[in-house]
Amino acid sequence: MTKITFVRPGGEREIVNAEPGHSVMATAVDNGIDEIVAECGGCLACATCHVYVDEADLDRLPPPSAAEDAMLEATAAPRTPCSRLSCQLKTTPELGDLTVHLPSEQY
Repeated sequence: MTKITFVRPGGEREIVNAEPGHSVMATAVDNGIDEIVAECGGCLACATCHVYVDEADLDRLPPPSAAEDAMLEATAAPRTPCSRLSCQLKTTPELGDLTVHLPSEQY
């Protein structure tokens, strides 16, 4: 099973198990990670599931779609090269474990 490490803005880490095929956003919501607001429920209609993927994991992810790239322009916290929408990141056994840093604000 894939493990996702969520790093809160203050540095606290929470490691949770992710079901294959579930999004990082759904995994966060299901595990009470309050920093992921997920207003649109994963429809790619908001940016309230913004995360910063750990640099060590970034190259293992597919690039963002044009729609995700456009939506990342609307994040409350500054966008960086590691910014992704967690609703668009699906967990797979091939991906393996993943670390994401949570921004201090979502909207």
